[in-house]
Amino acid sequence: MAPPTAAAQLRTFLAKYTPAMHAQMKAAHAKMRKLVPGAVEREEAAAPASLMRRAALLLGLVLAPPLAAQREARITLSEFIYNSAPFPSAHASTIEETGGVLVAAWFGGSSEGAADVGIWLSRKIDGKWTAPVEVANGAQGDGKQLPCWNPVLFKPKAGALTLYYKVGPSPREWWGEVRTSADAGQTWSKARKLPAGILGPIKNKPVQLANGTIVSPSSTESGETPPRWRIHFERSNDRGTTWISIAPPDAADVNAIQPTILVHREGRLQALVRTQAAKIFETWSMDNGATWSPLAPTELPNPNAGIDGITLRDGRELLVFNRSETERTPLTVALSADGTSWHDVLTLEKDPGEYSYPAVIQTRDGLVHITYTWKRRRIKHVVIDPGT
Repeated sequence: MAPPTAAAQLRTFLAKYTPAMHAQMKAAHAKMRKLVPGAVEREEAAAPASLMRRAALLLGLVLAPPLAAQREARITLSEFIYNSAPFPSAHASTIEETGGVLVAAWFGGSSEGAADVGIWLSRKIDGKWTAPVEVANGAQGDGKQLPCWNPVLFKPKAGALTLYYKVGPSPREWWGEVRTSADAGQTWSKARKLPAGILGPIKNKPVQLANGTIVSPSSTESGETPPRWRIHFERSNDRGTTWISIAPPDAADVNAIQPTILVHREGRLQALVRTQAAKIFETWSMDNGATWSPLAPTELPNPNAGIDGITLRDGRELLVFNRSETERTPLTVALSADGTSWHDVLTLEKDPGEYSYPAVIQTRDGLVHITYTWKRRRIKHVVIDPGT
């Protein structure tokens, strides 16, 4: 017996064709056009025998299980680094991973700018944070005590864990100091003052590029009244031994500080910046940080508060910031494929109060760790799975 012709097969198929199947076929057509542009049109121009193949393909699209869904970002852990400490106020945390150990630091004392404010540090060992210890203070040789500010932990690709921080009566007069640790933050070298004109990273971590160059995001606050805020970048080609300072073109109408650097492909760097203009601004470098574009506003709000971001290993950009033009709440996590279009994925805090100055890293296991100021009283640590 001869096999049924294509026409006979089609008649059998049409006899069983129902309105519900028609609706499914129309939806499948749309899906197929999206997945394989031009495929439907090519099939319609083909011989009648292809109709059965097209019907089978379309029904397969309808009945096949959906493609693997993208994994959404989610919080996997939320905790305080400490519940009690010998200081009432804490701010400006930083976090780094070294030797499989998480190390966090912040400044703590009676209040920001007070003479008793020092740099405090905790390490996460076997799933628990150690009690905070003071690793730096502003004691001077003449017996005077000055406050410390804005620690930044940074682990270069080769070399010791580095702690940058500032010492001085105010941001207008402070200077940069640095210490190193060869044992994952257990012990620290003596403080070394950075060269004149070099402040070190002001709030956010440096980035080390594929060629070994370290680019450190920095800024200054002038002695004028009111002070002018200007960003600059400190660049080292010898693993931090010497530095040169590079600034984008001056924008007289923009007061900006505390950049965070994102690393794009082909030597492109993007810095997102805190400002007094109710918006996050940005500047771009196309030559590994040797030159920078003029500052320009983004669509992201900023209540004159610190931000931090990171380029994930899958190439996406992640930013932690306050989604407000006036308040340091809510504290939001956003993702972007290009550093320009952002979509919110998580809200870390939304209640009244101050939740600010985030610091963010991605650890070896792919998870993202964020620390931030919690109402100026404690430092919070949140771990997120950034999804796919």
